Amino acid sequence: MRTARIAALILTLSLLTACQTTQAVNGAGLGGLVGATVGALTFKNKISGAAIGAGVGTLAGYMVGNEMDKSDRAYVSNVLETAPSGRTVAWSNPDSQSHYRATPHAPRYDDGRVERDVTLETTMPDGRTQTVYARAYRQPDGSWQLVQ
Repeated sequence: MRTARIAALILTLSLLTACQTTQAVNGAGLGGLVGATVGALTFKNKISGAAIGAGVGTLAGYMVGNEMDKSDRAYVSNVLETAPSGRTVAWSNPDSQSHYRATPHAPRYDDGRVERDVTLETTMPDGRTQTVYARAYRQPDGSWQLVQ
């Protein structure tokens, strides 16, 4: 059973990589996989945790893959590293014409690593807005990795 799951995961990842239809689809797919994994490992009820994690991860992955480029992710990382809890930091991307607001929450420790929740709000050029509640972990190199 475990081998079948691993094979399905590898197949899904390879299809997402090979497809390259859009960054949004790839981001949503990878976000869903990461979210499902984190949810299954975090919640006592593995199935519910995986379902919740997949939904949150898909949404966060879609937003990050669709709208956020490398410089936007650097802004989020900087906000997570330097901004006080509850203080909203805003910026605009001159290339995408999108506007962002990131509000970090209080840091906490999980198995010796720092994690921090963040609320990300995006306003697209057409006026649509998206709000995503994500979790990020500080990597060993000091960067922050959004996981859901």
